[in-house]
Amino acid sequence: MDNLVQTKPMPRLFPLSGKAIDRRCTPVNGGARFSLRLPAASISTASAALGVELAVPVNRASAANGRTALRLGPDEWLLLLSEAEAVPVAAVLEARLTDGRYSLADISHRQTGVVLEGTAVTDILNGGCPLDFDLAAFPVGMATRTIFCKAEAVLWRQSEGRFHLEVWRSFAPYVWNLLAIVSREYAV
Repeated sequence: MDNLVQTKPMPRLFPLSGKAIDRRCTPVNGGARFSLRLPAASISTASAALGVELAVPVNRASAANGRTALRLGPDEWLLLLSEAEAVPVAAVLEARLTDGRYSLADISHRQTGVVLEGTAVTDILNGGCPLDFDLAAFPVGMATRTIFCKAEAVLWRQSEGRFHLEVWRSFAPYVWNLLAIVSREYAV
């Protein structure tokens, strides 16, 4: 049998090889995060209360007025908003969803975010995430629960070269270090 190195070109053997000048990983400081669960019958009422459209397809994001809703399942959203809005948002949902058939959990203490951007961002993410980041497969506005190496994460594509990655705080140093290691491939 032929030696693999002799039969395959180097870029094929090392798909992360390459250089890119433009790449940044920035921690997201502050902000409130909520896990919202509610039945289909309550989506329009909750959308009006939040000022963000919740009736988007699963694995899509919706944003308005500084609030973002990532639809992760048929009855599940991750809400991202400012810390100052945490208490008012909880109060307005409680006032509007009078049937009590919803769950709103403040998970701000559990999660943190990282914004990843640049020309090599999809290659860097593929260093630890098995998703296809081609624009046709993972378009702008898509958001999904996934993994980065061994850490559960929520990933949202904000633009062609910009992603928002949410991870549990206990995994944040692990994910940050792995991003740094993979990013070294793209250092100039």
